[in-house]
Amino acid sequence: MSRIVETRKAIIVGASSGIGLEVAKLLIADGWQLGIAARREEPLRTLQATAPERVEVMSIDVTQPEAEAQLMRLVDKLGGMDLYFHASGIGKQNRTLESAIELSTVETNAVGFTRMIGAAYRYFAEKGEGHIAAITSIAGTKGLGPAPSYSATKALQATYLQALEQQARQRGLHIRFTDIRPGFVDTALLNGTFRYPMLMRPETVARDIVRSIYRKRHVRVVDVRYRVLTFFWRLIPNCLWRRMKL
Repeated sequence: MSRIVETRKAIIVGASSGIGLEVAKLLIADGWQLGIAARREEPLRTLQATAPERVEVMSIDVTQPEAEAQLMRLVDKLGGMDLYFHASGIGKQNRTLESAIELSTVETNAVGFTRMIGAAYRYFAEKGEGHIAAITSIAGTKGLGPAPSYSATKALQATYLQALEQQARQRGLHIRFTDIRPGFVDTALLNGTFRYPMLMRPETVARDIVRSIYRKRHVRVVDVRYRVLTFFWRLIPNCLWRRMKL
């Protein structure tokens, strides 16, 4: 990224790999101070070594009740927070509806998401301003049979952000929201034997995300192909959608 911003402070949860890692690299290059968190600490330490004077690290598992308190400790270590970016999430196809997959997805993408976004919202409400950005997905556009809990939790995430944005406005809070909805991205989240169409590189998606944060977009579908796709998805009546083979 060529744009340089005055030093600001961001927390990225889910920064150990994939899109979260790439966004962290771009913000470091742009001069931000970062607090980075994920369950795995080793990759975070590797990233910290690239700018040790500007990066703080903490191991956080969003599915655990203590995650909110850990987030606040990371904010204290960083000396404040202007941007909270949530990149933590899991997702698998589950055509046989295995219980463990469904429940772990809900625990991370619904319960963990709500826990962490809520903590950031309360922090910014007390501070008086802030910016919350999160990766949801185009999968929340319609219920996807191959990945029931994944598409359902992504719909929850998008709706939750929309509801908080409305609430913040009604309360007179200066909190901005950016809902990032990528299509298929070539990360560990999509590992397996299935070949996904229109696969995007995480570096490309990360650049789009950072631009969207700087431009204070409310909702950003990445990229134009997926904006067209989701537009037509929404037009398909449910009576036809339930018959489609995905």
